[in-house]
Amino acid sequence: MQVPSHVEYEKATSLQHALTLLARSGPEARAVAGGHSLIPMMKLRLAQPEVLIDINGLTELSYIRIESGELRIGAMTRHADLLSSPVAGEQFAIFHDAERVIADPIVRNWGTIGGSLCQADPSEDLSAAFAAVRAVAVIQGLNGTRTVPVREFHDGPYETVVDSGELLTELRVPIRAGSGSAYEKVERRVGDWSVAAAGAILWLDTDDGRPTVADAGIGLTAVGADHFFAAEAEEFLRGQSVGDASFVWVGEIAAEHCNPAADQRGPVDYKRYLVGELTARALRRAARRAQGREA
Repeated sequence: MQVPSHVEYEKATSLQHALTLLARSGPEARAVAGGHSLIPMMKLRLAQPEVLIDINGLTELSYIRIESGELRIGAMTRHADLLSSPVAGEQFAIFHDAERVIADPIVRNWGTIGGSLCQADPSEDLSAAFAAVRAVAVIQGLNGTRTVPVREFHDGPYETVVDSGELLTELRVPIRAGSGSAYEKVERRVGDWSVAAAGAILWLDTDDGRPTVADAGIGLTAVGADHFFAAEAEEFLRGQSVGDASFVWVGEIAAEHCNPAADQRGPVDYKRYLVGELTARALRRAARRAQGREA
């Protein structure tokens, strides 16, 4: 089957209009932005919304700026805009790393940041990146706005905490001094979904002359990590000296506590090996950036 089922179409002209349409249309309505994930699922009838609400006109949700000590990214920001943003890259290089390996230029020019997170695909790259940096999602409905940590945003594969009648409108990432971040991915071919990928951010303490890890964030994708992050690995890393031995051990902890599934991309043991290796690579690169030794 390559033909979607019957669907009503509405085009929203503002955020308020979109929320009104969603509330009026009920739980079987879906918002569509880039459509690179939803439309193929509709063609296969894996998704069968009764009403499709086009939110591409919501330009007020397309921005990248620093405000109140946070990097704020509108949900309608395109992947290409995040990739080219000097503001985002200067504060969190992990986003540029991740965007470079997401799909291809056509997808990046049209797909949106909010759409990627709301699709909640277990192999999606930005979910791991935003989980690593402890972003906060802003969700809006007709009755008001609420915030949810990205680490609590996904309820499971293709499920999020965004309720019927609500939209994800913004991602907020707190900015803290002394950080460095990176993203590493293995894919079968350029632009493919991850076989495995790891993102890391480090905040270093250099008060005693020897850098140690004051805090850390580690995101994982495509390997069954709960909510896209590696809590046990992060906990072990805090207070450790910056060095290859620590990073390798942290990678092994991350690999031990994820839950990859065997599929056409590889067996479980291979994916666990990749988790360990990619986590260590991301941590090494993040540490170099935190110390000003790599752009």
